[in-house]
Amino acid sequence: MRIDLLTLFPDMCRTVLTESITGRALAKGLFELEIHNFRDYTTDKHNRVDDEPYGGGMGMLLTAQPIYDCIAAVKKLRDEPAHVIYMSPQGKTLTQKRVTELSKLPRLIILCGHYEGVDERVLEETVDEEISMGDYVLTGGELPSLALCDAVLRLVPGVLSSEECFLSESHMNGLLEYPHYTRPAEWMGRRVPEVLLSGHHAMIEKWRREQSVLRTARKRPELLESAELSFTEKIIAGKEKNLSEE
Repeated sequence: MRIDLLTLFPDMCRTVLTESITGRALAKGLFELEIHNFRDYTTDKHNRVDDEPYGGGMGMLLTAQPIYDCIAAVKKLRDEPAHVIYMSPQGKTLTQKRVTELSKLPRLIILCGHYEGVDERVLEETVDEEISMGDYVLTGGELPSLALCDAVLRLVPGVLSSEECFLSESHMNGLLEYPHYTRPAEWMGRRVPEVLLSGHHAMIEKWRREQSVLRTARKRPELLESAELSFTEKIIAGKEKNLSEE
């Protein structure tokens, strides 16, 4: 996979993505990353990339020309097709399902907006998809873009030590993940559930599945509507949901 990030703050993005798990994966060549400052593509003699919005209003708006020229130039760097994403509070909220789909694409170009937004015409001309991280607004698109990159890249083969690292995680199967415990076996009077100390793998898997169902019913009951549950699990979830509403 190759990711091209378009931003006014390349150092901010580079610092995050070259650290920790993504940084090690990048060093191993498990994915390609290029960060582009679209200010480098402006034709404005003062090197500006923003202007006042037509019709008045607060703040400044990113102009179409530098963004369009940057995307066009970046697309030419590789022959493979690129999926262009604009991080926007008006986009569809990101889900793990969509993350999984994006992780299978060969190339992503992600545009980070700033100020009051971007001239609508360049979005209409170049963007394939708008993605939101939630119903709130940030000062720029860098943080959402970095979150998207992290979510996608950890699903790229080899980035995590094993596929099992994410298959049972929250939202991967429509449920929240089961609780985790480590040493010591007792801490501040709280003991690790005995089943986890038993060494009986079938019982442990059964317990973890039940805990996922219970936790989802308690914390995010709306997720149960699309989760694949057995008849027994539906009964367990219903009882837990009713208890949490009392």
